[in-house]
Amino acid sequence: MLALTRPEGSRPEDFNLSRRGLAGMVMFAGYAAAALAADAEPVHTDEKGLTTETVQLASGIPAYVARPDRRGRYPAVIVVSEIFGLHEYIRDVCRRFAKLGYAAIAPAFFVRAGDPAPLTDMAAIFKIVQAAGDRQIMGDVEAAIHFLEGAPYIEPGRIAITGFCWGGRIVWLACETFPEIKAGAAWYGQLAAPAGQPEDPTREYPIDLVARLHAPVLGLYGGKDQLSAAVPAMRAAIAKAGKSGDEIIVYEDAGHGFHADYRPSYNAADAADGWSRMLAHFAANGVPPRRG
Repeated sequence: MLALTRPEGSRPEDFNLSRRGLAGMVMFAGYAAAALAADAEPVHTDEKGLTTETVQLASGIPAYVARPDRRGRYPAVIVVSEIFGLHEYIRDVCRRFAKLGYAAIAPAFFVRAGDPAPLTDMAAIFKIVQAAGDRQIMGDVEAAIHFLEGAPYIEPGRIAITGFCWGGRIVWLACETFPEIKAGAAWYGQLAAPAGQPEDPTREYPIDLVARLHAPVLGLYGGKDQLSAAVPAMRAAIAKAGKSGDEIIVYEDAGHGFHADYRPSYNAADAADGWSRMLAHFAANGVPPRRG
């Protein structure tokens, strides 16, 4: 366990990093090479009025932080990536939150095994992702929570989480694990174990842990995405567990990855509607942005 040395959390220079750790600090500068559409025109959010930096979490991984460049305390959002890791799309999502009045943090969950962002070989990407078991990921989420709780620019008790694809499943699991999280928004995350595949002891699935939900989750799914087949069962499990405040929206004309503006799957109208619903969900559950 690495010891924090600054009130706002440690910086890379505070540690004697191994070569692997040092390499992990050099983030891929572009969009995920395996999924970037040739004609993509991704949203670009500039850094004007923001502070952006890479910090080191106590679990030993780096994280990207974007926050307003103003004095005061802000509510926080943990941003969980897709299988492509911490690339430009995820950093831009953090800056979008920061422009609205949040401090956003995106951990680089996969750096222990490599960086999937610059790769085009999906088999190599999946190998990196599969090396990160759920227990390890939950430890990293916990480290992000502790970092936020110790940062002088974070408003205590106001932490939300959102994530995309692989990260959508992690959002559900985090809300089933950590009472410090007040609201979650899961974009097209896997809800149940894949049918016909052998059991993976390193993976858990949200539908099996619904009774443990500490925070209400807004699920945002595409009707043309095969992962949405589990939505009716998830809704039933939530109702059976007596949970309130959770909601799953299905956009019938959208496929998987409809928020990812650098991918062919991007659906601008549904992405915008989902983003608005997410912000309203956070605000309704005690994590509104700080204005001004």
